[in-house]
Formats: sequence, C-alpha cells, structure tokens
Amino acid sequence: MDTRFLETFIVVAERHSLAEAAQRLNLTPAAVAQRIRALEAELGVRLLMRSGRVMRLSEAGFAILERCRELVRDTRDLKAMAGTAMISGEMRIGAINTALTGIVPDILHRLAEDYPLIEIFIKPGASMDLYTEVLNGMLDAAFIIEPRFPMQKTLTFNTLRQEPLVLIAPRDCEGADPLELLKARPFIRYDRNQWGGHIADEYLREVGIRPVERYELDALEAIAVMVNRGLGISIVPDWAPPWPAGLDIVKRPLPRASAVRTVGIVATRASPRANLVAALLETSRAAMRA
Repeated sequence: MDTRFLETFIVVAERHSLAEAAQRLNLTPAAVAQRIRALEAELGVRLLMRSGRVMRLSEAGFAILERCRELVRDTRDLKAMAGTAMISGEMRIGAINTALTGIVPDILHRLAEDYPLIEIFIKPGASMDLYTEVLNGMLDAAFIIEPRFPMQKTLTFNTLRQEPLVLIAPRDCEGADPLELLKARPFIRYDRNQWGGHIADEYLREVGIRPVERYELDALEAIAVMVNRGLGISIVPDWAPPWPAGLDIVKRPLPRASAVRTVGIVATRASPRANLVAALLETSRAAMRA
C-alpha cells in the first residue's frame, strides 16, 4: 500500500474538500480523486462520500482514519531512523504561551531553514500538562518552565532562558517602593497552581507580605493588560517579548529577590525521533545565542 494514498485520504478527511486537499498536496483535484479511488479499491470499501460540495467520511473511513495517521507517522519515523542524508520526519512539540509567542517563532524560523524536511505539530499548554505528555510519549519535546522537583530519569531539561520575576504596576506608581505597593495596592495573582505562579508565591512568603488579592489567573498577557487598566499590580516573569501592544506600565525589579523562572526544553532521552529532537535542541541553542 502506497502511504502517499493514505496521506491523501487524511488530508481530504480533514479538509472535507478535494480542491483544498489538492492545494495542500500540490496536486490536481483529479489526481487526488484518483488516489482516493485507488485506496478504496485496495481496501474494498468506500471511505469518502460527497454531500453537496463537501466530502464526508463513510463509517469505514471514520473507523480507519486515526490508524492511517499512525501509519503515516510511523513511516516518517522509519525514514528518520534510517539515517537519510537529510533529517526528515514529523515531530510533536509543546510550548507554554509566552514561549510560543516569544522564543519559539525565531527557533522555528531557523529550524525551517536548516531542516526543511522536518514537519512540526505544536500544542500550547501549561508546563505540568506538557511535561506529562512528554513523559508519556505523546510529545517529543516541550518548551516549559523548569520543574521544581526531580525529573524522571528518562527525560532531560535543556535551559534556554532565565526570566527574573518583576513587579508590574500602572504608570502612576512610577518611583514608588515595590514592597509598599504590594502591601497597599490590589493584587492580581499569577495562578499559584502553575509553576511560575508558585515561584511568585514563594517570593511573597519570603518577604512576609500578604497582598490584597483581587484576581488570580494563568494568563500572563491578560494580567499585563489588567494592570494597564488600573485593576491592580502583579508579580510576573519578565518573559521574552512581544508583550501586548499599547501597554503603559511600570516594570520594576523585586527587592531582595533571586526569584527566577527558567524556561527550556524537556525531551526524552531515547526516542525514534531522537535525531529530530537533537536538531531542535541544536537550533534552539543557536537561536538563543543569536
């Protein structure tokens, strides 16, 4: 069975259109239709049915779709493991939101130039969730905050960036003592259930301040906007830009603070896609040096 036909079936099933699948695969609609007919003939069942202008999965097509995805992915892994001259294959990575908008785009740009045959699926998420998915083999690597507990020996953590925690406040707080602001102003808390929020919570405990909490959320960009609107002050990591546009806020270092959020890549030590992960790590380090 030609795995290209399986890939064509997957794209049509996802896009519900022969024309869109043809554009995605750089084929003519007639060639796409021919591949689908050949696959159906080999399997002896109808996989797709037309409903108006939309292509819909038959019961048989729905039953085999996920298995087809796995077969195509496994085929790409075999090519990668065989050590072809050009590193190629599909890699699944995760990223926390601030890394996804800050450091990941530059890394992906460099990766696309150096390794054009690597295909990447990206999943946004929280550090703990992404860590668990890498551990369980659902992701090959993830850009997360460094865990504050001993990691499983099957995983490695590769530091890319250290982000000190800072106080952010409305512009009218410029020049004020950060500790006095924390005592007096309403506080927008970075969710203490998240790894970065836990670091901020530890700092408040160290300096003995219990701020007047108004909100608690796991959305750093939203926190910055809320501070800009005068809803309170906050302690957040000084994450890689861009920050939301149009902010007019004060960003101050924290007194007596060594609180730092470390961002890096967690990856498995042994994987069928080890050469792809190695390319990601090498490219990430080069991008951060640049």
